[in-house]
Amino acid sequence: MTSSTILVLNCGSSSIKFAVIDALTQSVHINGLVERLNASGTVLRWTIQDTRQHLDLPHASYETAMDAIIKLLHDAGLFNNIIAVGHRVVHGGEQFKQSTLINDTVLQNIEKCVHLAPLHNPSNYLGIKLMQQHFHDKPQAAVFDTSFHQTMPSHAYHYAIPEYFYTQHGVRRYGFHGISYRYVMQHTLELLNLPENNHALIIAHLGNGCSACAILNGASQDTTMGMTPLEGLIMGTRAGDIDPGIIGYIASELNLTLDQIIEILNKKSGLLGISDLSMDMRTLEQQAAQNHAGAKLAIDMFCYRLAKNIAALSTALPHVDALIFTGGIGENSSLVRQKTIERLRQFNLIIDAALNIEHGKKSKGIITTPESKIAMVVPTNEELLIAQDTYQLLNIK
Repeated sequence: MTSSTILVLNCGSSSIKFAVIDALTQSVHINGLVERLNASGTVLRWTIQDTRQHLDLPHASYETAMDAIIKLLHDAGLFNNIIAVGHRVVHGGEQFKQSTLINDTVLQNIEKCVHLAPLHNPSNYLGIKLMQQHFHDKPQAAVFDTSFHQTMPSHAYHYAIPEYFYTQHGVRRYGFHGISYRYVMQHTLELLNLPENNHALIIAHLGNGCSACAILNGASQDTTMGMTPLEGLIMGTRAGDIDPGIIGYIASELNLTLDQIIEILNKKSGLLGISDLSMDMRTLEQQAAQNHAGAKLAIDMFCYRLAKNIAALSTALPHVDALIFTGGIGENSSLVRQKTIERLRQFNLIIDAALNIEHGKKSKGIITTPESKIAMVVPTNEELLIAQDTYQLLNIK
């Protein structure tokens, strides 16, 4: 164990992801997840030395779950080696343009962003407060999903609504998945030997939440998510882009409140809503192969909307060096990549079926033919980037 060991926390509304990572060697000493907090099926799962284990924690609160994680770290002999804690914070508003060590002022500003991300920032804030109790003598760092997109030009982040909504209430496009984009961008530059000051990439992060981003010379130029993670691509349970007039229509036709409609758009739409079957792309692909109409439609809509947004993002760049797929779907669904690339004929992309089927694992991620423009698969690693950012903030040499 070295003196570069970081505890990484990703606190969600009903789950806590954690990992202990050596920021220099990139070794993962333990990683785990507490899921279904405050429910009868709360469970702590972890992997250590390639061994998977679990512990039932029925109805565990955030505090109880965090206590269980700390006990696990003690039992595994890891606790005393941790030199700092790195936290994923979803929304940093306009205050945070980069990762930062946490002090009282930073914590207050994170709390001020709660209204921008009411589903995420309260849990991020609580996770920090609890870790300050357990690691009261250790530095803590916040790594923001939104900070990467603070380089977007004003014409990309403004909405076409009265300007006082922005100036007085902060209504603008912020973008998300920035931690993933930073990691994938850096790894792509290494794989393709592209210079840091001369590259243009489009990255599609496709998981349960989905977005895409145009990057020029390391800076986000535009992205598909907006003020909230609801805008943009079709996702597992999120609708993505819809006509805003639909909200008023549904409210009138079905006598639903605004909160009820937003709940539907966030948790009952997307792949799940279209297919009336599942939010899981693996299930949809299996059922589409059996001619399930809803599954086929969901996949077709997902890929069409993705291709459409990729083409739109290209207008933010002078050229495109590579199109990169990442995230659970992006890394593992050869069908989604194939169907999306087939719709991007104007990009001069020619998919190599064999390389695509094996997810580019034998070709440095590349899944296109030698005469084609480059499309590739680059696995993301948000936890590692959080650990590395935290370590760098400590100014340890």
